[in-house]
Amino acid sequence: MTALPPCPLCQSEFAYSTGGELLMCPECGHEWSPKEVAAEGAMAEVKDANGTVLQDGDSVIVMKNLPVKGMPQPVKAGTKVKNIRLTEGDHNINCKIDGFGSMGLKSEFVKKA
Repeated sequence: MTALPPCPLCQSEFAYSTGGELLMCPECGHEWSPKEVAAEGAMAEVKDANGTVLQDGDSVIVMKNLPVKGMPQPVKAGTKVKNIRLTEGDHNINCKIDGFGSMGLKSEFVKKA
């Protein structure tokens, strides 16, 4: 017998099959498809401007001057950013830049160092 995954809402281990492809949680009443949950959990790979796949912890170099709201100066081209974290969304890189603090960058404006 294969172990069923826990409920994605309440993490109950008592999930059971409804006879089809769906699973049901007896504690919170949530019904879900394990295939849909697995597809939602998979993040698309993030590529830099050159098409190189980026990963958490990589270092990147900014390729063009990027204006920052509320700051008098842009992030200069050639700035090296260390220890990036990948996220979902439009600005798919979270990082800290000296003099600017924590911010989000778009992967299309950086290249892997």
